[in-house]
Amino acid sequence: MALKDRYNKEVVPAMMSEFGYSSVMQVPRLEKVSLNIGLGEALTNAKALEFASGDLAAITGQKPVITKAKKSIATYKLREGNPIGARVTLRGKQMYHFLERLLLVALPRTRDFRGVNPNAFDGRGNYTLGIREQLIFPEIDYDKIDRVRGLELSIVTSARTDDEARRLLTLLGMPFRR
Repeated sequence: MALKDRYNKEVVPAMMSEFGYSSVMQVPRLEKVSLNIGLGEALTNAKALEFASGDLAAITGQKPVITKAKKSIATYKLREGNPIGARVTLRGKQMYHFLERLLLVALPRTRDFRGVNPNAFDGRGNYTLGIREQLIFPEIDYDKIDRVRGLELSIVTSARTDDEARRLLTLLGMPFRR
């Protein structure tokens, strides 16, 4: 069953009875998923940005936006406007499709996986997950990567509290550590 169908058929009724919502519209929902790769090495290695954005495009199926430095920092030899990262924001069908692949395929492929940190919420119902290597995604060809990079994944929900968001993600199948 697709993740969106699961949300509508299982998660919404469970959340309504558990939290006592009077309307279906009060039930928290997923708003967006954003992926980000920070590349400090892009200052010295111009190809790093190209490889990282290629990896993000392969993982998400969407062209990444190159992020640029907002300030100059002399100790890091960083100038304002230098490209230092890549990011992608997923919404709608692409977001659900990506999350389904993350939960069912990518996370179980992680070495020594015992679940994700249940305390990585920001206080407003959003969850952030750090992934150490892009190789856990089956779309990445091991022979074509230049080096192992990590990425940050943020799941933004409409939940007002962390407890609501945690329950929403648990019902969607997020494997939280006990």
